[in-house]
Amino acid sequence: MRSDVVRKGMQQAPHRSLFNALGMTEEEMERPLIGIVSSYNEIVPGHMNLDKITQAVKMGVAEAGGTPVVFPAIAVCDGIAMGHSGMKYSLVTRDLIADSTECMAMAHKFDGLVMIPNCDKNVPGLLMAAARINIPTVFVSGGPMLAGHVNGRKRSLSSMFEAVGAYSAGKITEDDVRTYEENVCPTCGSCSGMYTANSMNCLTEVLGMGLRGNGTIPAVYSARIKLAKHAGMQVMECIRKNILPRDVMTKDAFLNALTVDMALGCSTNTMLHLPAIAHEAGFDFEAELANELSEKTPNLCHLAPAGPHYMEELNEAGGIYAVMNELASLNLLHLDCMTVTGKTVGENIKGAVNRDPEVIRPVDNPYMKTGGIAVLKGNLAPDTAVVKRSAVAPEMMVHEGPARVFDCEEDAIAAIKGGKIVAGDVVVIRYEGPKGGPGMREMLNPTSAITGMGLGSSVALITDGRFSGASRGASIGHVSPEAAVGGPIALVEEGDIISIDIPNYKLELKVSDEELARRRAAWKPKEPNVTTGYLARYASLVTSANKGAILNKSGN
Repeated sequence: MRSDVVRKGMQQAPHRSLFNALGMTEEEMERPLIGIVSSYNEIVPGHMNLDKITQAVKMGVAEAGGTPVVFPAIAVCDGIAMGHSGMKYSLVTRDLIADSTECMAMAHKFDGLVMIPNCDKNVPGLLMAAARINIPTVFVSGGPMLAGHVNGRKRSLSSMFEAVGAYSAGKITEDDVRTYEENVCPTCGSCSGMYTANSMNCLTEVLGMGLRGNGTIPAVYSARIKLAKHAGMQVMECIRKNILPRDVMTKDAFLNALTVDMALGCSTNTMLHLPAIAHEAGFDFEAELANELSEKTPNLCHLAPAGPHYMEELNEAGGIYAVMNELASLNLLHLDCMTVTGKTVGENIKGAVNRDPEVIRPVDNPYMKTGGIAVLKGNLAPDTAVVKRSAVAPEMMVHEGPARVFDCEEDAIAAIKGGKIVAGDVVVIRYEGPKGGPGMREMLNPTSAITGMGLGSSVALITDGRFSGASRGASIGHVSPEAAVGGPIALVEEGDIISIDIPNYKLELKVSDEELARRRAAWKPKEPNVTTGYLARYASLVTSANKGAILNKSGN
């Protein structure tokens, strides 16, 4: 066992003395040492229940003959961090989580790991760590929140942000906002729509790193505790069979994940995280691949914010395996991929039943014939830009309008709420990319303000930042190259006409090459927003969004 180097032989007597200090028995020291990476904390609603998940995992490990040892991982609540400088610290935690987990696993020579994440950067950060460390590992998330109810209708966090926009427009009262405030987030768990956390927990299941139900069983269901116990048991089986993360997270597994991403209509943040995880697994993941898969993958689900359904309904309809079984009927999945269940994808999903053909549309009656995410290119985004087209109003799939240019999120929000943005406008928010932010803030506040003020079907928003999975509308993010490195988005001027053509994957600035060259010659980089601390180090190392905003290992 890997842990023998800290437990066996005379030279390890000092190590054993420290295990004795932990109260560990000789019997426990003879068993495989399993690290339980718990993301429990008391500030993130999706993590407040992870203490119970952790205890259940420990029971499962012990029952299967292992010795469980808990250590922590951090997590930021994107909702609480939203709309202020705190959001700069969201994406950047992904690498802190991966790095710190690597440090703990390698320093203490665990034989296996069970990762317990739940929210946005926490899930991909731990998947990156799993690929990097490459010892037997099983994931079990904390599960999604149940939907809230306002005036007899199901609601979620995106409804809350949009209610603030509606209040700014004079459409609802302060008492109405309070009603939303008290009812949209009724339980613990990751927020109840197909936002980034739930997107990544579902794709963990597709990748083969989590057991059935990992992405969809609600946080408050007892089935989630049972799942956690089984995850603890299953890591012991992975040790016995020597099933390693890189055996599971193969290129074909990532193609499966991106295909199911298209069918589910996941958050655009998956287009940051899948490439970053793939990079740790040892291969490149080109963003443009999304369009190729999208052309042949039907969009089967419209979960909030794209539609009226919530994670609990997806779970009741049969969950991720039911979605995968629909796609398998069109031969869209690689069924021979190994998973942590010890079985292949094909074996796992065989017999999975779609119990609600409205929540999970059959492949012959999809919401759209193409997938939920599109990657756009053009002279405004020479590398790429990303849009969740399943959440775009039909009338905004093709749009031209004048640019309303802002160099930070705060200025854009002030203009939107001040009534300065009108139908037809294209709001441009720049210098919010990985380097320019730094940290690539999510733009849920401005997109929610636009929607709440009744402009969701007539105003587009383009940014080198990113969007929460709770954003909807013509919200185009990840524009690369970003403004901070002199990308064309830095050259846009107030009133320039911008053309958006999502069906044809195009994003164009209607300005001549000669004029753009003149502007480029006059452009000067902005002074960094942050010059000290972790954010400054991050900005100096981070690569472009189209590469997954991974850190440049060379430091150049």
